[in-house]
Amino acid sequence: MLALLKAPPRIGRFAQSALLVVLLTCLGLAYFHDTAIQVIQQQNPLQKGPALTQPSHHPIDDLRTKADQVFNNLLAREARDIRAAEQAYHDRRGRRPPPGFDAWFSYAQARNAVIVEDFFDRIYDDLAPFWAIPPLELRQQARDWIFRVVVRNGTMSKAGDEVDRPWLDLWGDLVGTIAEYLPDMDIAINEMDESRIIAPWETVNEHMLLAQRTRRIVPQSDLVTSFNNTAVREGEEFPPFDFAWLHNGPYWEHAVLGCPPDSPARKGFVADYDFTKPPTLPTSYPAHSYQGYVQNWTLTKSPCDNPDLQGLHGTFVEPLSISNTRKLFPMFGGSKLPMNNEILLPPAMYWTKDEFYSGGSDHGSPWEDKRDKIIWRGAASGGRNKAENWTRFQRHRFLAMINGTTVRGAEKSGISPPNFELPGYGAYHLQAMKTGFLGDWLDNIADAAFVHLLCFPDTEPPFCPYTNPWYSVAESMPMKLQYAYKYLPDLDGNSFSGRYRGFLLSTSLPIKATIYDEWHDSRLVPWKHFVPMDNTYVDIYGILEYFLGAGNIAGRDEAAKSIALGGKEWAEKVLRREDMQIYVYRLLLEYARLCDDDREVLGWMS
Repeated sequence: MLALLKAPPRIGRFAQSALLVVLLTCLGLAYFHDTAIQVIQQQNPLQKGPALTQPSHHPIDDLRTKADQVFNNLLAREARDIRAAEQAYHDRRGRRPPPGFDAWFSYAQARNAVIVEDFFDRIYDDLAPFWAIPPLELRQQARDWIFRVVVRNGTMSKAGDEVDRPWLDLWGDLVGTIAEYLPDMDIAINEMDESRIIAPWETVNEHMLLAQRTRRIVPQSDLVTSFNNTAVREGEEFPPFDFAWLHNGPYWEHAVLGCPPDSPARKGFVADYDFTKPPTLPTSYPAHSYQGYVQNWTLTKSPCDNPDLQGLHGTFVEPLSISNTRKLFPMFGGSKLPMNNEILLPPAMYWTKDEFYSGGSDHGSPWEDKRDKIIWRGAASGGRNKAENWTRFQRHRFLAMINGTTVRGAEKSGISPPNFELPGYGAYHLQAMKTGFLGDWLDNIADAAFVHLLCFPDTEPPFCPYTNPWYSVAESMPMKLQYAYKYLPDLDGNSFSGRYRGFLLSTSLPIKATIYDEWHDSRLVPWKHFVPMDNTYVDIYGILEYFLGAGNIAGRDEAAKSIALGGKEWAEKVLRREDMQIYVYRLLLEYARLCDDDREVLGWMS
């Protein structure tokens, strides 16, 4: 999979000989010579001519229509005054809001926030299991963790070790902007990229049932309206909490414990840890799709419902590290798998002003001035890829699938590449695939390359002996330069992608695949604000043909522009730094109530 054969960047010292072998012996790609390419172009029926209208019906049209309806229904639930916000809280949460809810609402209104109760569902999903843990234990567990953001008397401080911990610093800075409004508390921080808490589903389910039984609208006569004891007091003694960290793999065996017993991941699925073989991918529609395209984003992201992800994602193949516990305690982090139990904050890299994660204040030129191509640059991250398992890593697979050279080789030779298989024409009925020139089409619309091959052991950075024959290494491209392209695929790395917020705020169109949950999930509508992609990536060709067209089949450029600019406009309303402050303010009021001995009668009423 020789990325960027057109004007290739530097390649490793093993790459040239391996390149020759791959081109001439394995795939017989003699047509890569200039003269042969010219012949192919003369014969290529995908050369642009007068644009034809696409078929009147396409599945993505239906998905976009449904997304409009979902979004309009969401907007209709906006609360514009405190009474409406209070009623929405009662209806959705079955409790009274926490003390300080009125001050929180005023804070949000003063910052022109869009206030829809649904936007905060993540908070209640994350916190609900902790209603089964006594408040004193929660306070003690949080105080026992080494990496903490601490609030005392309206002032923020940090606790940790002597090592520089950038995520702790950034989250501390975020909490510090609202500390004056908060009661005392200890906020345990996950300093790692990977999620760490996986309590068994049966335990979490019991906790959730108990939380449900505690829900009630407390009568005014019984209501306690101010926090009392939300943090461990000075001089209080208690036994140290045993976090019981587990460091052995495979990670899948830890993860599936968090899945329901009747889920595909636990019911009848036989785990296979032999990652030396090529992955098995669908050549037709992916599971749970609508005629091949994502229709249920939550279901698509779920490893519990898509157990084949065990061998298709670095998180499960071999993460960089394993440090998990099955004990539930209140740890906060930036992302998690659906079966993890961390409490989500906006990721630290969304709060930073580092242009590496945002592209800076300029988020792209007008749509019409952009290049009609997809662009991707990044490291071959995702876990510890090795000679025996690299074909199972998600970023390697995606780059291979959109590389014209690789795809052309598979088309002409009939030999599948080592980490994917071309979908059959009967699935997506692609024009480029019908004529046998999918690889040539990708050459024209895709520009994707690794900037570092990150192998184990890392013997010759940025190269890698066992992937040098398949990938070349490109120079890094700042995000602000990537915004000159219309289409921005976004893929998981070691955990979620820290570039996603920047992409959403850009004038380009994000195409997103992930298995991770984030704080903002309930604020974004797939097919309205971004394009969702299955984690097999088998739908990528159909997505690209829908928007970009192929040969004489016209693309839907206006549809792409509408999603891109509509998503940007919406992100500028609900994913601002102010919205992160508003979310964390609300989250920490709820967390403080959980930690208070009076929590079942604590609340606010107008």
